[in-house]
Parts: sequence; C-alpha cells; structure tokens
Amino acid sequence: MNMLLTVGFRRVLSLLLPAAAFALVLPAAGTAAVPCAGADPAIVSARVQGTNSDGRVNRYSLAIRVANLGRANQPSNVLQSVEIYQNDIKLDTKGLPPLRHGQAFSFTYVFQRSIDAGEGTSTLALKLVMRQPSAPGKQDCNAGNDSYTVTF
Repeated sequence: MNMLLTVGFRRVLSLLLPAAAFALVLPAAGTAAVPCAGADPAIVSARVQGTNSDGRVNRYSLAIRVANLGRANQPSNVLQSVEIYQNDIKLDTKGLPPLRHGQAFSFTYVFQRSIDAGEGTSTLALKLVMRQPSAPGKQDCNAGNDSYTVTF
C-alpha cells in the first residue's frame, strides 16, 4: 500500500513541479512589464476633464493620453490612430503622430449625452490601431496595452 501511495505521490509531483516552475518564470499579473525592444505606443489614460451643458445635452470633454513606453522611436512613416467605440459602434478616429521613446501625445474627445443619463452609464472603448506598417512588429511590440475603457 505504501508503495502505491509513493508512486502516486511522485506522479502528482511530476505534473505539478513543472507547472510551478513555469509560473515562477512568468511575471505576476499587475507588475510593471519590462519595456520591449521596439516602440510600444500605449493608451495610458483617459478621463473626463470637464463637462458643460446647454440644458438638454451634456458635453463631456475626455482627455486621452498615448505614450511610447518602448525602448525605440517610431519611424516617421508610421500611421496610427485611436478609434473610439460605444457598444461596438465606432464613433470617431483620432490620428496620432509617430512617437519617440518616452514621448506622449494627448488629445481631447468631446462626447455628448442627454442630461437625463445617469452617472456611470456611458462607457467608451478606445483602441490603438496601427495602419502602417500593416504588421506592427517593432513599431508596436506590445499589443497588450493598446486598448482602454473609460466609464462616466
């Protein structure tokens, strides 16, 4: 009986140990990633910076910031933009200039909604889109930070 338990225990360890070792190699979720070797444009923030109203419609002014978090500059021929969606419907596209290493670019987007809309009921999805080069490669070496959601 002890021999059977020992063999079973070894089998379980042989399955668990490689998985545990692999988990130790991966960075923990939420930790800061090491910058990639190429350029890494990322949507780093989006927030409501102000509102105004005409009595029927509220206009929300959103400040959106994109930064190159990578180690390289983007070449001058990069064509990229941020697409703005609500409920999977594209509302707008804002072009972005090529970004040098560490450089950021901010722009404003104005969203209108009824004054009757409740707080926290509007959500916009922002998506960074690379048009040129068609395969982003070193111009965007981390697609994991190319989207952002803002709710207001």
